[in-house]
Amino acid sequence: MDLSLKRFNSTPLEYFSAEQMRDIHGAALEILEDCGTVVHHKKCVELLQKAGAYVKDDKRVFIPSGLAEWAIRSAPSRVTIYDRKGKPSMFLEGRNVYYGTGSDCPHLLDSFTGERRDFRLKDVEDAVRLVDFLPNIDFTMSMGLAPDVPTDLQYQYKYATMIRNSIKPQVITAADRKSLEDITDIAAAAAGGREELRRKPIFVLYDEPTSPLIHMHEAMEKLLFMAENRLPTNYSPGIMAGGTGPVTMAGAITQADAEILAGLVIHQLARPGAPFIFGAGMSPMDMHSMQPTYSSPEAMMEQAGLCQIGRCLYDLPTWGFGGCSASKLADEQAVNEASTYIMMSGWMGTNLVHDVGYLEFGLTYSFDLLVMCDEFIGQVRRMMEGIRVDPEYLAVDAVKRVGPGGHFLDDPHTLGHFRENWQPGITDRRTYETWKAKGASTMGQRTRAKIKAILDKHQPEPLSPETDAQIEEILRRAQARIK
Repeated sequence: MDLSLKRFNSTPLEYFSAEQMRDIHGAALEILEDCGTVVHHKKCVELLQKAGAYVKDDKRVFIPSGLAEWAIRSAPSRVTIYDRKGKPSMFLEGRNVYYGTGSDCPHLLDSFTGERRDFRLKDVEDAVRLVDFLPNIDFTMSMGLAPDVPTDLQYQYKYATMIRNSIKPQVITAADRKSLEDITDIAAAAAGGREELRRKPIFVLYDEPTSPLIHMHEAMEKLLFMAENRLPTNYSPGIMAGGTGPVTMAGAITQADAEILAGLVIHQLARPGAPFIFGAGMSPMDMHSMQPTYSSPEAMMEQAGLCQIGRCLYDLPTWGFGGCSASKLADEQAVNEASTYIMMSGWMGTNLVHDVGYLEFGLTYSFDLLVMCDEFIGQVRRMMEGIRVDPEYLAVDAVKRVGPGGHFLDDPHTLGHFRENWQPGITDRRTYETWKAKGASTMGQRTRAKIKAILDKHQPEPLSPETDAQIEEILRRAQARIK
């Protein structure tokens, strides 16, 4: 299997019939036409009005169905993301699935002290180094905030840390258009210039509307920048179903669809054919805790349904969640929720799956959960490859050679294929006696030992001194601008 493709061969998980997808699509178009959406950006309103949208009170925009459907056709069905060295790394199309981390957690659950503490820039560096090492984590986000650097430069410093400590592609966040421009300059320094970055993008921007049906100025600025520069972005609502969206799953999906389509229309009007990734989070509100439960069964089902629409009805690359939990610790609850979501996102065929390692609804990050999820993803990928059926794998000749009552341990067929079976890293398969004699470690203890070994030994491939100097100059320029 070509691991760069991550193409799964098993039957996909699909909740909707073709008719139900069309019903949701039609309902989303009705919202855009009859309810409209508020756009806090003069240029975007002008783009929409010029294209045929009706505008009321300078910002309430009613988008015709034909315009939304034009935008769907205009956006590309395939987006390729490259690593820092210019190698194709993620092919966002169909049912290819890639897993990565989340961004901007204020807290870190320290693997070695057990303390829930503020994230720091050094923690971002350690987190990205872990991602660089882990074989089943395909892309990196910053994972944490960095309050120990100037607030106005936080995203630039985090991105510089990301690109210096991993060759893997990234999903980024940015405060505003100016910080996004700085980040793009840093990426271009590593990629060989702006034009080469456009040709071989190494990051996707995470951008979002404000539910319900609001598109803020900064979000629009970032959306326009990415379209104008032909760099890939999503536009992902973070709906709290029952709070900022309908509590029913079909209703939450419909509102999310409408919000994404409004962003897609603006994006494509700014630059037809610019790359766009379709998806959202629709986490139901837990009415006891008043928290968005994005590892709930309904959240997973809503993501599956929306991604099915994106993939099957719109033919767009898709975006979603996995490997995350509401738990406060990397405990049994976290393992249950994170691994279930990883499997669900694989079976539903979400192209970009982020938030691996999140605890506490995204308020706390856990290196322990990240490393455990890397193993879970490996298991899921092995299952999703499917079962090969051909004369070699039917093994009839091997059965004939061994015959009744024999064994297959030294048969050539076994020797030729046993290494294809998935092998664990931190999962224990030893007998009780051997496990006891070797220290009787828990998975948590083995995970922390692995984290320590990676952080002690793994050295990411460095940037060239020339590129590193360019990045320093970009950071100095940004620093001078805010003084």
